[in-house]
Formats: sequence, C-alpha cells, structure tokens
Amino acid sequence: MTAENQTTVDPAEVAKFEAMAAEWWDPTGKFKPLHMMNPVRLDYITNQIAAEFGRDLNDVEPFKGLRLLDIGCGGGLLSEPMARLGATVIGADAAAGNIPVAQVHAEQMGLEIDYRNCTAESLADAGEQFDVVLNMEVVEHVADPLAYLTACQQLLRPGGLMVASTMNRNPKSYFVAIIGAEHIMRWLPKGTHEWSKFITPDELADLIATAGLSVVDRMGMVFNPLGWSWSLSAQDLSVNYAMTSVKPK
Repeated sequence: MTAENQTTVDPAEVAKFEAMAAEWWDPTGKFKPLHMMNPVRLDYITNQIAAEFGRDLNDVEPFKGLRLLDIGCGGGLLSEPMARLGATVIGADAAAGNIPVAQVHAEQMGLEIDYRNCTAESLADAGEQFDVVLNMEVVEHVADPLAYLTACQQLLRPGGLMVASTMNRNPKSYFVAIIGAEHIMRWLPKGTHEWSKFITPDELADLIATAGLSVVDRMGMVFNPLGWSWSLSAQDLSVNYAMTSVKPK
C-alpha cells in the first residue's frame, strides 16, 4: 500500500485548519486559545524532554543534538521554541497552506526549521527517526487514532519520547470547548471541534500502549476564567490534557 492509501488524515479536518492558516501568528485571532495555552504547553513539554534525556534547561541550547518532529505543526507555535532550545526541528502538517506561513515566520525570526507538507505515515514509510515527537492537539482530528499513533511510534528511536495532547470527552469538555470556545467566546469557528472525537485519558493511554509505547506521565492543562490564565494540574484532566510516553529501548 502507498502512503496515500495508509494515511489517517481526515480531509475535512485539514480543510478547517487550512482556511485559518494565515491567522496562526495573530494572538487575538482564531488561534487565540493556543497562544494563551502555549506557555503552559511549553513548560510541560520542555520539562518532560529534559527529564527523559538528562538535559539542563538552564543551558543555552539544552536540546542540542536531539532530532524533534512537531507533527501537525500548524504555523510553528511549538516548532520555533524547540529550535531556539537547540533541537533539530522538522515541522510536518497535512494542511499545505500552513507550511508557507510557518516558513516565512521562521525566516523572519532567523530560525532554521525544516517544514514539510506531509503526514506521519509518509514520514514513517520513509524511515525517518526522531528522539522526540510532539503530537499536540492532533489525535482528535484524525480518521484512525490507533493507526496514527502507531505511525508516531514507528517514528521514534528506541528510548524516544512522545508528548501528546488532546481533549477529554465528557459534559464539561462539551460545554467548555464547543459551547464556550466556539459559540460564546467565538475563539474558534463553529465546527472546529467534534466532541464525539474527543478522547478520554484512559482511552488515549490504551491507544498509546496498543501502539507500542509506555505512558510515563499525564497532566491536565486548566483554564481559569477568573484569572484569564492557564495552569498545569496533575489532578484535573477534565478538559485539556497531555500525556507523555516512551518507546522501549
């Protein structure tokens, strides 16, 4: 089978994000929620990578020597800080319109990032290998989560690390992500998320284990509407959450 036949990409989901591509770096635009969450995501990601690979985040380039894939990279909100920390970064996205946006912004920032319009499956078929795979807010948009996570597992070197994030599926997440973010706050266009595609932490852990990885950490990312801020919580995984897993050596 070809990579095209094996792809887990959902064309309708790709079209949604391609339509918003030009707004990736507008902190008040359609990706405002990601801009607000990004410092918390980065805090979690960098600490997980540092712990797994024995790196000191106080160093100038603590991730130097690590090859990192940001799958579903969008405009590069995570790829750019990873490059600044010294990692060799490949940013991949199935939405072709995101790639030139990401490339132009990286050039403006003086960063070297290898952006590609491709899928996890095509990278795996090509034999690409990475120390780290960032898989943030993607799994709830693919057609076959297990096949997609299996491709991500294949992309990791033995001992490699994957950080994945998604949204829990429960009444609270429906109210916050669908009613709140899309209808009341209008942070995102209506229809950006499909609640039925949200994945509970236990479901994601089972999928990751079936794909051949070992879960080592899970963490909630919690929005406080009173303080208008995000924070990490090991107890509250009710809406947004992240999960770290490693590939056995």
